[in-house]
Amino acid sequence: MEIGIIILAAGSSSRMGQSKQLLQVDQQPLLLRAVSQALSISKSTVVVLGSDAQLHHEIINKTASISVVNKDWEKGIGSSIKAGLMHLLKIIPEINAALFMVCDHPHVTALYLQQIIEAYNKLSKPIIASWYQHTPGVPVLFDKTEFPKLLNLPDNEGAKKIIMQALQDKKHFIEFPEGAIDIDTPDDYLNYIGRRDK
Repeated sequence: MEIGIIILAAGSSSRMGQSKQLLQVDQQPLLLRAVSQALSISKSTVVVLGSDAQLHHEIINKTASISVVNKDWEKGIGSSIKAGLMHLLKIIPEINAALFMVCDHPHVTALYLQQIIEAYNKLSKPIIASWYQHTPGVPVLFDKTEFPKLLNLPDNEGAKKIIMQALQDKKHFIEFPEGAIDIDTPDDYLNYIGRRDK
């Protein structure tokens, strides 16, 4: 099974007031940390950049990841999902599934990504999604049979509607309470670092 990973990292971090992709966690920028976790699972890792693309590319340009710049990143998350998936299909047309993640979930590890992939291989369901705060979220894996739906997303919509509308026997949720912890604001970052330092 050829499974690619797409890291959505095109946003401008408006609520943070600075690039959260560059915030230090575990002695490395969040973006580089996410890329490192993904690459340990799949060498077919595509990073979707947008705001401050050149600056962010410099952080990961020595890794084996593949960067793609979404020039329409300001239109919304759907545009980045499509840009990442189209690039993945361009470089690996025979890809079987794509696992989407973001860079501001500090508790997402290679071990957890592997758990999602193992569930996909074992259950043969086309959607394997994380579940936290009573709703599905990223990281989420989509089988290639779901790619047409992803490629038809409106630019300003994420993939949650696709997950929710899928029949129950076509999806599986993995409890991931740590997914509720993301770093969107300065307080989020300070709280996370504070908990780590205790």
